[in-house]
Amino acid sequence: YWVSRDEVDKLLRAGEGWLKDHPARETISKRYLAHQRRYVSEALSRLIEEDDPNLEQREETQAADEAALERVLNLNEQRLEAVLRHVAAATPSRVVDLGCGEGKLLEKLLKIRTITAIAGMDVSPMQLERAARRLRLDRMPECDRERLTLFQGSLLYRDSRLNGYDVATLVEVIEHLDAPRLAALERVVFDCARPRHVIVTTPNAEYNALFPKMSPGAMRHKDHRFEWNRNHFQDWAEGIAARHGYSVALDAAGDSHPEYGPPTQLAVFTLEEDAA
Repeated sequence: YWVSRDEVDKLLRAGEGWLKDHPARETISKRYLAHQRRYVSEALSRLIEEDDPNLEQREETQAADEAALERVLNLNEQRLEAVLRHVAAATPSRVVDLGCGEGKLLEKLLKIRTITAIAGMDVSPMQLERAARRLRLDRMPECDRERLTLFQGSLLYRDSRLNGYDVATLVEVIEHLDAPRLAALERVVFDCARPRHVIVTTPNAEYNALFPKMSPGAMRHKDHRFEWNRNHFQDWAEGIAARHGYSVALDAAGDSHPEYGPPTQLAVFTLEEDAA
């Protein structure tokens, strides 16, 4: 039967008190929602938030810890500026920020008037609400409101809403996924959506040795599943490019150390037909 977004609310109401703790909650959600991936993803993310009433406060604390660590370098701003340079070089009309969080990059993209369509996707409805507040969506001029779309979705499931973009950005996103799920992200972004350009940033694990308050082997954010050194990131990027018909150029954000390299690694993927 026809499945709409209302069915997510119905599922959560029917599953109140038991679904969030059920070992088969993902299978139950998929079957009830007729395997509509965007709705399954929303249901599961809302169950996770319900399961952890302190999630918002915990995420804010973790983000603040990471920001404090990098603040001395002004790294977040340098990272966004590096991404924007590559976006501008691609002269896109349509840009999607995957894992947009609270909308810091979207805020900057809106200032590039030649971009006619800007989208932000995140798995967390809570983060999308923050982005809407940050961007003052309710008071945004109509000309900008028509350019901007925010939507909930997961990078683990094919989604037709990701099709047709010139540039996709993933800024500090991949390290939040369990390593086995990177294959799903690769399939969704590079095999299914296939934007002309994909810009990815991630921490350089080698540079962590220069942060005075970090213990050896620690990661910058408690939610990071991994942090790669430069060789690992290069191997991953070149493997994706070879498998999906992209070329890749490596870059960085932040001042590079002669031994440990830059604090942030960056890769720009370009479809080979556009690079030719």
